[in-house]
Amino acid sequence: MSLSAWVPIVGLLVLGALFSLFSVAIAPIVGPKRYNRAKLEAYECGIEPTPQPIGGGRFPIKFYLTAMLFIIFDIEVIFLYPWAVSFNALGLFGFVEMLLFIGTVFIAYAYVWRRGGLDWD
Repeated sequence: MSLSAWVPIVGLLVLGALFSLFSVAIAPIVGPKRYNRAKLEAYECGIEPTPQPIGGGRFPIKFYLTAMLFIIFDIEVIFLYPWAVSFNALGLFGFVEMLLFIGTVFIAYAYVWRRGGLDWD
């Protein structure tokens, strides 16, 4: 393999690095400058901090369930990419198998929806 095959890859890396450095350098110049007390706190999120209980406070379980559901459905979507790449090679068998897979994902999604797992109170 000659070095000329690597020129587009190196060019793309250089272009990406230049763009990222330019974005970081220009942001303080052109970005908005609206400071308030909350933004000047050590943990800047734009919301006024409130005192936490001594025990550190507990998060409701729905936050963790929402994160787990996102990961599960995200991983299931990742399985669609190899199928899409080899769709022509799989033929009818691959199509039927993917319909069954998507049907199973839809049933799980409907179940979570009916149980209120997607409600954010």
